[in-house]
Amino acid sequence: MFATPAYAQALGGAVGGGGPTDMLIQFLPLVGLVILFYFLMIRPQQRRMKAHQTMLGALKRGDSVVLASGVYGKIVRVEDADVGVEIATGVTVKVRKAMITEVQARGAPAPANDSKT
Repeated sequence: MFATPAYAQALGGAVGGGGPTDMLIQFLPLVGLVILFYFLMIRPQQRRMKAHQTMLGALKRGDSVVLASGVYGKIVRVEDADVGVEIATGVTVKVRKAMITEVQARGAPAPANDSKT
């Protein structure tokens, strides 16, 4: 009913007696997943963050921007961490630079005003 010590030792030696090569083969899929995770998730995110920081560093007065909330505006004042954005004629709001998601190109066409026909 119970295994004898000699039988248990023989099984233990046969199962775990592969050595360092078997241990390396067991960790190889885990290392592969870490490498895959790095190239598919971490590296693209770092590139995106670097491009965003470059864009924020190049902000200047007169740039048309899109905020994270979807509001369009024009920069009227640039400070260290904040930006003054004019969202309507005579309406200026103070916004953190990190909340700017996109800078519109200067030659971009303005949206057409819809008129009732």
